[in-house]
Amino acid sequence: MGKLVYGMLQSIDGYFAGMETGPQLPTPGAGLFSHFINQVSSLGGSLYGRRMYEVMRYWDDDQTEWGEMERDFAAAWRAQPKWVASSSLNSVGNNAMLIQEDLEPIVRRLKVEIDGEIDVTGPELAGNLTRMGLIDEYNLYLCPYVLGGGKPYFAGARPPLRFAAADDLGENVVRLKYVPA
Repeated sequence: MGKLVYGMLQSIDGYFAGMETGPQLPTPGAGLFSHFINQVSSLGGSLYGRRMYEVMRYWDDDQTEWGEMERDFAAAWRAQPKWVASSSLNSVGNNAMLIQEDLEPIVRRLKVEIDGEIDVTGPELAGNLTRMGLIDEYNLYLCPYVLGGGKPYFAGARPPLRFAAADDLGENVVRLKYVPA
């Protein structure tokens, strides 16, 4: 049985990205990057909104400047099944399926058919899935930065949450796990 987990790196004031001309979150160092390689390698798959999927397509093509960690992350990302919820895309890349019709029954079916965690990426998509009652866990990766604006981690109201765990991931990043109360 699959478990939908929404998690993203965010500032302590609740933004995962700053405004285009403003401050941004730093690139993860080796320790945190290693955590994300392991996390992506262990997933049953990932569910993306259009914008986050387009950002992550960066990992589809090898870059000459990549080191071993970047190549490892790209390999893990490419290997996992991906589902992309979008009404504007006409196609998606390798190992990905486009979801253009009613999202809820498809995601409910994925939760039954997929073993392990299904990573949810993108605040609008996570907001829609939250309203449907489908998110099983929220992972807030808090960085010690204040962006002061930009794209918020939560794109709307969320259900009452109950604290489940905290992990110090190094690099001054803490992962807080919450589940719906």
